[in-house]
Amino acid sequence: MSKWPLGVFASIDAGLGVHLEVAHELGVPTIHLHAPKKQSRAPERAAEFTRQLKDLGIEISCVFAGFEGESYADIPTVERTIGLVPPETRAERVAELKEIADFAKLLGVDVVGMHLGYVPHNADSSLYQEVLNVTRDACRYLAANGQSLHLETGQEPADVLVKFLKDTGCDNLFVNFDPANMILYGAGEPLTALELIGPYVHSVHCKDATWSDKPGETWGAEVPLGEGAVDMAAYLQTLDKIGYTGPLTIEREIPQEPARQKAEIGKALELLKSLKQRAGA
Repeated sequence: MSKWPLGVFASIDAGLGVHLEVAHELGVPTIHLHAPKKQSRAPERAAEFTRQLKDLGIEISCVFAGFEGESYADIPTVERTIGLVPPETRAERVAELKEIADFAKLLGVDVVGMHLGYVPHNADSSLYQEVLNVTRDACRYLAANGQSLHLETGQEPADVLVKFLKDTGCDNLFVNFDPANMILYGAGEPLTALELIGPYVHSVHCKDATWSDKPGETWGAEVPLGEGAVDMAAYLQTLDKIGYTGPLTIEREIPQEPARQKAEIGKALELLKSLKQRAGA
């Protein structure tokens, strides 16, 4: 595949992504797939999905895990409910993450992505060590499947994330960089963060947002690509600088408005095509 193939966040039966047919209508060659519901993660369904994707001419570059009970209602709720950090749901979720990895393997996908949750800023805390251990456990399991784990940015500043990645000691642990999340969570300037995290960035989302008036306390606002605080031309220049050549995957989280979602993703694709051309990609 050529440099920076365009993609969208898509879904079969669950999640925020567009349906596969919409991805096909948009003409993208790649998708990040939100992991299907448990009942859909059977070998026969994997074979069915694989045939469907082949017919549509679409390749999955990453399967994204999500879990029951997660909520993005506000920042405190995210901290309490997302990923593998909350102790109450950790064992059940790491078991499901491994099931999702096995399903991704059936689809021939060697990357699993997820929001790990809020990595504790205090590396001396017991919770930090617990999150390190559960991440190592997940990475060992994925490594046996020939897979890597990509943690999506957003909930912590770049330096905290880099330290955590180094502390795990896992050579199949990388980052899915989402510039808008840095803004939405008030976690830092996205392009500065991208340069710092650069060596770990193996997948990206293209999403835009505006800052909250209380960064880190209340949400910023997600907006159509090109209408927010992410300088998309500079974003691509920085991706080029760090040597990233993989898919540019558009994520637009308004599944309750499918017509608007499709229209805005279509405009985002045109913007990225223009910026790619300008960058000589």
